[in-house]
Amino acid sequence: MLLFEGVIAGVDEVGRGPLAGAVVAAAVILDPENPIEGLADSKKLTAKRREALFPLIQERALAWCIARASEAEIDQLNILHASLLAMRRAVLGLQLAPERVLVDGNRCPELPYPSEAIIKGDSLVPAISAASILAKVVRDNEMVAFDETYPGYGFASHKGYPTAQHMQALKALGPTPIHRRSFGPVKNLLSKFG
Repeated sequence: MLLFEGVIAGVDEVGRGPLAGAVVAAAVILDPENPIEGLADSKKLTAKRREALFPLIQERALAWCIARASEAEIDQLNILHASLLAMRRAVLGLQLAPERVLVDGNRCPELPYPSEAIIKGDSLVPAISAASILAKVVRDNEMVAFDETYPGYGFASHKGYPTAQHMQALKALGPTPIHRRSFGPVKNLLSKFG
């Protein structure tokens, strides 16, 4: 784990690869006096473990914010810029101003604070791990809810990623309002479904 001094906000996003749903970002400022055991990259934790950590992070963090960029914004901007927008919104939504922002990955959104991109930051920086957990739990829960709104697509199981099941449903049923129109597989089908 990397250690940094001062009020540090960790930032991460979830949902760059799916064909459907928003991209969700979170920013978290952890309390050094109130550590949370078991923080790790959200992808390395079970769904049950992420669900257990979610309220702990919200209770013990000094500040946290969850933000998103919609499917329409993804289609308008592209997924990279929509991800950066969601991360910027999460940081600007914090109730406490950070002295420094650490972002998972290799790009930082434009921010009014010093920021640094850290590759594999969700495994190295506890605040980024916490952000990845908040973002993943929120996005996964949104996709489970969409499973009821749009039955037949299997959103609860694949969370919008282009699995064989999702691709088959997309071909049979056509795109939903939450599908990203600019993504190749959806774009190609739109010409058929008009």
